[in-house]
Amino acid sequence: MAFSSSQHTFEIDAPQQVEGALLAHLSRHGYAFTTITPSSHQRVLRRSDIARDLRDVFGWNKPFEASLLPGALFDALHAAGLLAAEGLLWKSRVRVSSLQGDLFLHSGFPTVDADSVFFGPDTYRFARVVRDHLQSRGGPIERAVDIGAGSGVGGIVLARNADCRDVVLVDINDRALDYARTNVGFAGLNNIATRKSNLLDDVDGTFDLIIANPPYLNDALGRTYRHGGGEFGGSLSLAIARCAISRLAPGGSLLLYTGAAIVQGADPLRDAIAEVLAPSDLAWSYDELDPDVFGEELETDAYSKADRIAAVVLTAQRPGGR
Repeated sequence: MAFSSSQHTFEIDAPQQVEGALLAHLSRHGYAFTTITPSSHQRVLRRSDIARDLRDVFGWNKPFEASLLPGALFDALHAAGLLAAEGLLWKSRVRVSSLQGDLFLHSGFPTVDADSVFFGPDTYRFARVVRDHLQSRGGPIERAVDIGAGSGVGGIVLARNADCRDVVLVDINDRALDYARTNVGFAGLNNIATRKSNLLDDVDGTFDLIIANPPYLNDALGRTYRHGGGEFGGSLSLAIARCAISRLAPGGSLLLYTGAAIVQGADPLRDAIAEVLAPSDLAWSYDELDPDVFGEELETDAYSKADRIAAVVLTAQRPGGR
């Protein structure tokens, strides 16, 4: 089935086709939106309560009048379940953010569902970390993987900035894989594949580069995109470091962007990573990128002993290679 207008036709054979049509429509209209922290987002929403343009609809997620969108696009989005009624108005269930010229579909605000796909300041930092690593690394990459790929940002940034034959995006979240496929398809990249997998359990072989920006908080609601497990949310990050020991090819590297609770001046995550990597042949470094992220978490019981939460980057490399 398709909806047509005088300008465009929107296929609705599958939700992913509608998502791609939305990205195409936004791109044609020069859409750009930088996603900020949830607390800052909420402050902006308090200023006005109705959307006036596309950024308001698909960036700020403000309620909007149906007439703000072309009728064909509105009908396609509605049929695909991507719009929710709010009285006489409507609200998008998805958001779209921009990064380095690409558009990324992700979950609407607020991200309260267990399978929400998050995009925010951490995403921009992660993208910068990946670009910086690729510039310093140099040379072609035969095979790379993004563990917990979410909306696909890491893999798309990798493919845009490196000569890489094969990039695999893995996630346990079906919604994330759906959005990632849409974003990869719209980016026009044919060297990226998606795969449902817990870490690398369902992906074979070794990799020249493993990147990851995993959930790293102790989330009381256990939401997939936030909860990293363990006392301070570091269990998943440790599992990724442990996984890299056996899955990095000679000369391969791990790039892990994550968060660490600093407790009485000490970093338990760094100590745990050191213990995990000690028996391996990996040379590694661990750097604090931002000393204070998700400060609101310090008010929760889970972080009552923490001084702060820092954004950190672990880089580990196996000797050998060309």
